[in-house]
Amino acid sequence: MSGGVDSSVAAALLLEAGHDVVGVTMRLWEGDVEGTCCSVAEIDDARRVAQQLGIDHWVFRFTDDFEERVVQPYAAAHAAGLTPNPCIECNRHLKFDRLLRRATQLGFDAVATGHHARVRSENGRMQLLRGADPAKDQSYVLYILGQEQLARCLFPVGEITKADVRARAAELGLRTAAKPDSVEVCFVTASGGREDLLRARVGLRPGRVVDATGNVVGRVDATELVTVGQRRGLGLGGGERRYALSVDPAAGTVVVGGLADLLSDTVGLTGLTWVDAAARGAVLAQCSAHGPAFEAEFDGGLLRFAEAHRRVAPGQSVVLYRGDEVLGGGIAA
Repeated sequence: MSGGVDSSVAAALLLEAGHDVVGVTMRLWEGDVEGTCCSVAEIDDARRVAQQLGIDHWVFRFTDDFEERVVQPYAAAHAAGLTPNPCIECNRHLKFDRLLRRATQLGFDAVATGHHARVRSENGRMQLLRGADPAKDQSYVLYILGQEQLARCLFPVGEITKADVRARAAELGLRTAAKPDSVEVCFVTASGGREDLLRARVGLRPGRVVDATGNVVGRVDATELVTVGQRRGLGLGGGERRYALSVDPAAGTVVVGGLADLLSDTVGLTGLTWVDAAARGAVLAQCSAHGPAFEAEFDGGLLRFAEAHRRVAPGQSVVLYRGDEVLGGGIAA
């Protein structure tokens, strides 16, 4: 229970279905990051919803795991010119590994979350599907789940729309019924943002912005804060729109070019994980949490799009689908 409306209603739906439910909130960050799932206020909201539902509420402190598995790699990725996705790494290492193992040790049958996704058993194998509400689908951030994990996961709100979730919360009088969705990285403060966190952890170095011929056309205060595809904040002034094509913090260089230079019809994937069997052939490829899915062919390492699209920033996850079914995915090289 993160303190949000989705996990609140997930707990309520499980109770209605006759399950024995305990609410658990993971304490992942030592500081109080206001307005995120790591804040004291969010934990308090989860506790109060648990009280309203008449269930126990526990807090598990996984701060060391979170630091090692999520925060440090996040900072290191930016220092290397990559664009990481810490929410996926939190799911990979914390929610569906550390928490699932803790649940097993304590004798629980399953871990349920408020993710908008669906799990289905088909011929003895588990399938991961998009949530019923296309606008709120969160299957992208769950592609790292395999058979063993999915067999012990429940996503109760994945079968209904977000409007239904809020309506159900209002009917039950839950304090989270009208609470806004969290959209920020949970350990990044609203006041200091990525800049303060990365400055403290890896340092920020200014850099040159150059065109394809090596001519200096602008400067940035911190190469670690630039991502491939970025247009604003590159110190380029007016004129033709140019975008970051590559980022090299070690060399202090950002290469820019026009939109045509940003387009690519291929992307290499590393760190591949599969829900079930490895996929090949025709797939749909989604390159961001809420972006469109593009037709593509996958050959085991290289993804080739049917049409050229904006280059995927190295470090981002690319998730492969067939229809609504998640096949797996990897990290853009």
